[in-house]
Amino acid sequence: MTAPTGAIELYDTTLRDGTQGEHINLSVQDKLLIAQKLDEFGMDYIEGGWPSSNPKDEEFFIEARKLKLKHAKLTSFGSTARFVASVESDPNLLGLLHSETPVITIFGKTWKAHSMKSLGISDEENAELIQRSVAFLKQEGREVFFDAEHFFDGYKDDRNFALTMLRAAVEGGATRLVLCDTNGGSLPHEVTEIVTDVLAVTGVPVGIHSHNDGDLAVANSLAAIMAGATHVQGTINGIGERCGNANLISIIPNLMLKLQGTVTSIQHLNQLTSLSKFVYEILNMPSNTRAPFVGKSAFAHKGGIHVSAVSRSVLLSISSGRTLRYSVMRRWVATLAVRA
Repeated sequence: MTAPTGAIELYDTTLRDGTQGEHINLSVQDKLLIAQKLDEFGMDYIEGGWPSSNPKDEEFFIEARKLKLKHAKLTSFGSTARFVASVESDPNLLGLLHSETPVITIFGKTWKAHSMKSLGISDEENAELIQRSVAFLKQEGREVFFDAEHFFDGYKDDRNFALTMLRAAVEGGATRLVLCDTNGGSLPHEVTEIVTDVLAVTGVPVGIHSHNDGDLAVANSLAAIMAGATHVQGTINGIGERCGNANLISIIPNLMLKLQGTVTSIQHLNQLTSLSKFVYEILNMPSNTRAPFVGKSAFAHKGGIHVSAVSRSVLLSISSGRTLRYSVMRRWVATLAVRA
C-alpha cells in the first residue's frame, strides 16, 4: 500500500446524508448558502439531496439552478428503479432527471440478503435493475455514479454477488463505483483488501463512502485512497445519521499534508477552519473545540515543556530563514505564543 499519486475527487454529501443526523435541520436557504460556500472552498461535487423523497429537496434543486458555481458540480441522489419493467417511468428516476443536475448518484443493493428479502427479487433481476437504471439516466445525458449500498458487508457475505452488481453498473455506463461502508463496521485492513480486489476486476474509478459507527470513517477513507480509490465522499464536520459520516474536515488536511503526491482541488487550506465554523453556525450548533486541525484545543499545549520545546523549534526555524509552508502551522505558532 503506497501513497496515491493522482488527483483525489472530493464529494460532499453534507446537504443530503449529513441531514440524516439527529438534530440536523436545514432550510432551503441554508442549503443554498452551504452549497455556495462549498463551491468557494473548492469541493468537486456537492450532493444536494434526494429530489423524489421530499418537497424541500425538490425546491432546493429548483433554486440551485440560480447558483453560479465556479468549480463544483451539483449532484442529485436517489435509488435504482423499483421494478425492471418500469424503469423508464419510475418516479424516482424521473425526479432525478427533473432536478437537472449534470451528475446523478444512484444506489443499489449489493448485499444479497437485501435484494432477496427487501426487494424480493433474484440475483439476475437485481443486476438488470441496476444496469437498466444506470443506462436510462446515462442515455438522458447525465453522468452517473453508482453507490454500492452496504458493499463491504455484501462483499464479505458473497463476493461474487457484490462484484456482479458492480459489473452491472459498469455495463449500464456508471463512471464511478462508490463502495459504501453503510453500517460503518469495516476495519481499515478489510477496506484495503476489498478496494484492491474491486480495482483489479472492474476497470472503473472507485470511490469510498464510510460511516463512523466504529469511529473509523476517516481511517477507512484514507485506507481506500491508499489502496487506489480516487474519489472520497463525506460531510463537513462528519455530521450524519447515527455516529456520522466520514469527516471531510479531517480527510482533506490528511491528504494534503501527509500523503505526498496527493492532489486535490483545494487551493487554500487556511479556509478549512472557517468552513467548519460556517456549517456549525448554519446548523445553530457549537463548534467542536476538540476537533482535529480546526478545533481550538487542537494546538493547545498545557505542559510547559511541550510549549517551550515547540516555541524554541519554531523560533529556530524562522531565524534560519526556513519558510513555514502551511497556514495550519502559522495558526499553531500564534496559538502557542498566546498561551505560553
